[in-house]
Amino acid sequence: MNTRIIAAASVVTAMLCAVTAADGEVPVFRDLFNGKDLSGWVNVNTDEDTWSVRDGVIVCTGKPIGVMRTRRQYENFILEIEWMHMTAGGNSGTFVWSEGTVPEGKRLPRGMEIQMLELEWAVQHNQTDAYVHGEVFGTGGVTTVPDNPRGVRSMSAEKRCKGKGQWNKYTIVCVDGTIKLSVNGKFVNGISKSSLKKGYICLESEGAEIHFRNIRILELPPGITTQENVAPVVEDEKR
Repeated sequence: MNTRIIAAASVVTAMLCAVTAADGEVPVFRDLFNGKDLSGWVNVNTDEDTWSVRDGVIVCTGKPIGVMRTRRQYENFILEIEWMHMTAGGNSGTFVWSEGTVPEGKRLPRGMEIQMLELEWAVQHNQTDAYVHGEVFGTGGVTTVPDNPRGVRSMSAEKRCKGKGQWNKYTIVCVDGTIKLSVNGKFVNGISKSSLKKGYICLESEGAEIHFRNIRILELPPGITTQENVAPVVEDEKR
């Protein structure tokens, strides 16, 4: 695990150096959520009242199942996001390198999901406790090589999330088909060789109220990405 963390840190450091060398400026994080409204976000397939803003926080009712996405795509980046479930056993997630639409007959998009499960979910659904927060996996046929395999998924090496009513922080490093996930200050999971390497970022509604805040992104230089590694561009991004 330490070797993986060192490798992830080396990649990020090299990328940051490349950005600085290119334009003479140190790259900085910028907000994806302004704390006031949902500017820059697109409701893909949920109700009008599924997403709202209250006291600087995005409030998701969890109903119906679906997603809200960024207006534009991202390739290589570091994403910071804080989330808090409001009920025991709540289910949600963040998608990266995601398609901007949902396949017919489905509720969730094709992409890479970073799981956000409340601690009681596995108990309530009679599942192994390996099936918890912080899993990273492809959806809709996206393939990867998991760091910590649980079938095709990669499970967290440690359980570091807090329960309902408490904020958790994910730092998600996405570079050239590799994802490294830090949960509350420690890298514990990841994947490599994702078949998608560029796409939208989505927040997931999946049955339970969840809150999001402090969503920030630091963009890194692009990599060698073929068209088959890129999610289709949705019409509203072209405008």
